[in-house]
Amino acid sequence: MSDAVQDGGVPLSDTQRRVRRSPLLFTTPLVLLGILLLILFWESIRANMTGDARAEWPWRLQLVDMEALGSLLAVAAGAVLARAQYARTVRPYLGWRAAWARGDLRGDVQAWRVGILNGGQHIAAIESWECRVVLRGSGESVDAGWVDIDEAVTGLTAAGLVVAEDFQLVKFGQGFPLVGTGSYETVLVGAFSKRFVEDVDSLYVRVRVTDVVGDSHERIGDCMKGARAVTQAPLD
Repeated sequence: MSDAVQDGGVPLSDTQRRVRRSPLLFTTPLVLLGILLLILFWESIRANMTGDARAEWPWRLQLVDMEALGSLLAVAAGAVLARAQYARTVRPYLGWRAAWARGDLRGDVQAWRVGILNGGQHIAAIESWECRVVLRGSGESVDAGWVDIDEAVTGLTAAGLVVAEDFQLVKFGQGFPLVGTGSYETVLVGAFSKRFVEDVDSLYVRVRVTDVVGDSHERIGDCMKGARAVTQAPLD
């Protein structure tokens, strides 16, 4: 991966990261736990005051019985821990695989075929799918922003590359399921000819998915990564 940067100067990274947690299933239990801890703090202060002091306002205010509060705290803490453990269990593991192969471009020519898979145990639904194209010699310009597949194809054809002959990019709609699999079977992201590999320095794909607990995960991959390696040279 090259040292390109995202908007705002953040380096492009091929590492999967969690970008958002579910407000309902993550924030709500934490807020509840925080409220109960504040109540525990209040009741602890009241318990250490004299009887006369507890007869005065606001110390005479008893929010929850200590025995009931202990049970509520145990339930809330258990919910937070259980949610965290379950989120790790259902977390998607987005991976990429690429190799030179035939059958995806016109004329049955050799093409650099890139695929994506979800190595987790559960379905992850695509939330967004964006591209960033950097043509050879243009440098990692901040003008090469994130666009959808249609805009990326428009830019590539304007550069003289031909759809189905030089490249093929698959468009994924919002909600498309990446099914968890125990195998290495991938879903096609795109196929690129030798000319495409020579003319395009980088083609980044940024995929964001939502898992079954509502958390969002993101990974950025460079489709051109490895295409020019000697060990990956296409067979004539």
